[in-house]
Formats: sequence, C-alpha cells, structure tokens
Amino acid sequence: MKRDFIDEVTWRGMVHDLMPGTQEHLNEGPRVAYVGIDPTADSLHIGHLVGVMMLRHFQLAGHKPVALLGGATGMIGDPSGKSQERNLLDEETLRHNQNALKHQLSKFLDFKTEDENSAQLVNNYDWMKDFSFLDFIRDVGKHITVNYMMSKDSVKKRLSSESKDGMSFTEFTYQLVQGYDFLHLYRTQDCTLQMGGSDQWGNITTGTELIRRIDQGKGFALTCPLITKADGTKFGKTATGNIWLDPDKTSPYKFYQYWINTSDEDAEKFIKIFTFLTKEDIEALVRSHKEEPHLRALQSKLADEITATVHSKEALEKAKEASQVLFGKSTEEDLAKLDEATFLDVFEGVPLKELNKDLLENGLDMIAALSAETNFLKSNGEARRALKENSISVNKTKVGLDYVLTESDLINGKYVLINKGKKNTYLIKFD
Repeated sequence: MKRDFIDEVTWRGMVHDLMPGTQEHLNEGPRVAYVGIDPTADSLHIGHLVGVMMLRHFQLAGHKPVALLGGATGMIGDPSGKSQERNLLDEETLRHNQNALKHQLSKFLDFKTEDENSAQLVNNYDWMKDFSFLDFIRDVGKHITVNYMMSKDSVKKRLSSESKDGMSFTEFTYQLVQGYDFLHLYRTQDCTLQMGGSDQWGNITTGTELIRRIDQGKGFALTCPLITKADGTKFGKTATGNIWLDPDKTSPYKFYQYWINTSDEDAEKFIKIFTFLTKEDIEALVRSHKEEPHLRALQSKLADEITATVHSKEALEKAKEASQVLFGKSTEEDLAKLDEATFLDVFEGVPLKELNKDLLENGLDMIAALSAETNFLKSNGEARRALKENSISVNKTKVGLDYVLTESDLINGKYVLINKGKKNTYLIKFD
C-alpha cells in the first residue's frame, strides 16, 4: 500500500514550507518532483541526505523522483546561506562527480524499476551549456523584475553589511538559472514540484513564478528544515570535516560512530528523518529508549539502519566489530580483522611512536618497548613493575617480563598495540 507523501514527510518532521495546493495536486495522480544536488565533490555527505530521503519517500508514494545535479549552477555558486562564491569546476570534473553521485544515489533511489516512477538523474549543464547569454536574458530574464529578485532573503543577506564584498552579477543571476531549471523540467518531464532545504525557498519560488509567467502553468514548492543539533554544533560536521558517504573519505566505522554518538534528543529526531522505519516502530523504540535510556536503543537502531543503507550490512558488522575493539572485550583475532584504515580510525588520537622494523629482527624485549624505545612508561623500573603486576597487554593479550616483540606481533604488517590496564593505550608503528 502506497503511503501519502505529504503525510509521511510531515510526521517525520521534514516539512518547513509547503506551497498551498501541493497536497491536492499530488492527490490527483502520479507526479514528478526534483531536488537539486551540488556536484562540486565526487561524494555526497550526510547534509545531502534529507533531500535524498525526500525523493525516496516521493518514489515510495508512487511518484517519480528526479535528482538534478547542478553542473551549470555549480559553475556559478549559490548565494543562499553562503558568504562567498564557490570555486568553479570544469566539465571533466563535473562528469566524474556525476557518475560517482549516481552510484551513491542508487543506494536510495530505484533507477531501474519498470514502473513509470523510475528515478532519473539529470544535469542542468546539459541544457544550459548551449544557451547563449542573449537568448537567456531575452527568453528568461525579461520575465522577472529586479525588484522581485531583490526581495529574496538570499540576496538581501549578501547585500547587507555581513558581506563586505557584496554580491557579483554572477551570483545575482543564480536564482534565474535555478528557476529556469524548474521551467525546463516542467516542459520536458512534466515536473511540477521542486523540493529543497528551507534556504532554497526563494530560488524555488522563482521557478514557480517563471512557470506561471512564461508557460501559464502551475509549479509547487516544498522545503525541509535545515538540520541542526541540540547542542548547537553543526549537523554532519566533526573536527576533521564532513561526514561523507564515500567510504574512502569517511570510513564505515567513523560513519557508524557519528550516528551512535548522537544525543537522545537528536536520535529521536534523526531516526524519523534518516531511516525508513514506520511510525509505529519508531514510537515503540522511543518508548523503550525512555524506559532504559542507558541501553541507547535509539542510537543503536539509527546507526544500524543508516550505515547498512549507505554502505552495506557487511560494512555495518565490521564497523560494530571495530567499535567493540575500542569499547568492549576483544581479542588479538579481532584486531587482525581490521583493515589498516579502520584500525587507524579506531585508535585515532592514541599516542604513537614510530620505530625501525630492524629492531624486531632479534626480538625487542618488553622493558625496552615500554620505556627506552618509546617512553610510554617513564623508566625501566616502572616497566618492570607493570610487567610483574600483569598489567601490560600486547594486542589485547597479557604478557610478562620474558615476552619479546617480533614481526609476528605486527597488525597489518606494521602496528603493535600496547595497553597498561584498561585506560592507557599506546601504538608502536614499525617501518
């Protein structure tokens, strides 16, 4: 049974602004909607996911979703919420990014269904590249007044004192280019709805205005809230930058950790937005979580669902195993299963000493490994006491005074993990 799209995204907290008449328009039959995606990187990050999830819910409701890559607009720079212009991209880079993004989008959208609501990926560069400047200002620009364009919040903010450089003509025309995208898709795909973040409302309504003024048609707009975190920090950002969907940019382990570490308040909000769980299942989870919050059922289910969708169930299991290495009881075998990238992610921030691999040829005794060679412990005496007290582990296995490090101890051919008790961790890298 297909769900009602507006009802679905409303209870999930994904509606900020909705143009009057949108619900009735969608009720009349299958419709086409699009979301614009910035193609300036070859990976989506989790900030893109709200729009992607909206497209998926649209498709599940029996409608046709279109993901529009802003190849042309990516060459300009959207002023909405920005303080400066973007870097401009060449066509080769844009095409590379387009292919990479389609692969990621296919984890959410069905591009191959036999039904009429198969998802579609388009790039506005394809119809803008041969549009001459004279044609554009004649066929598009004359229909929108400067007064109308100046009234947009995105323009007002850039022209205000917060931006000392003001706004270039290039950026000023951005809303016309985005508006023309809507008109073009209206004409070629019978697309009647554009969706996006709440900061896009001005650009989207410029599109509905062009459809009305040039083609005497009717376009609709729906925006979702910009996602914020309860503690005021920016959603999707960490100390090292964006949380990417590309596993080479953000490992599945780090991706999983981002979601598992969300606050209770954020988890209750995020699980509605970033999973496809039903309302009943989520309400049951919330009740269970509130009864036993220490079990973090919401965070666990949220992290499981979104990691499996973006990466795979196998990647999810590996991420959970890696989490146990740091936070649970694990063995040398568990360490050996980690690839080098995940291993380094797990022990990010742990003190590390690089030593010459030649030291292992005849074996490196533990007192030297703990003290003289690494300064992990302050003296040979302290190292000897720790070994006698059975408080030293090598790769999660307890060792004594007589233990000698050899190449057989190396994880990924180069690392040795040393623990003193439960809280003191140290890495040695042998090159």
